[in-house]
Amino acid sequence: MKSIYAIVITPPENGEKYYSVYVPDLDLYTQGKDIEDCIYMAKDCIGIWGISEEDARRPIPKGTTLKPAVADNELVSLVEVDFAAYREKNDNRCVRKNCTIPAWLDKKATEQGVNFSAVLQKALYDILDA
Repeated sequence: MKSIYAIVITPPENGEKYYSVYVPDLDLYTQGKDIEDCIYMAKDCIGIWGISEEDARRPIPKGTTLKPAVADNELVSLVEVDFAAYREKNDNRCVRKNCTIPAWLDKKATEQGVNFSAVLQKALYDILDA
């Protein structure tokens, strides 16, 4: 399910390092080191919150505040969150995969204490740029 939410970005004040980010429709807060990071962090915050709400079987409200009231120094942006895609990307459950390798390679790797799962995961991350 895709939704669009307004976010309000407030620049750092009083010696603070980070921008503040507020999602008025969901009453969520996060931070970012710059505008790009604020948008990324807002999507991540909304995504985490959304799949937690789904897991608890609570409804996820649609974005409604497209023009929230802001101060002169604040910036309003819209972010799109695809909750189904976010859930899929953050699904870290382990699944069993069987693979076949030559016996000599198995013997040598076992002798050296190679973790086959770690090697396969690293290779897949590298190949898929994940």
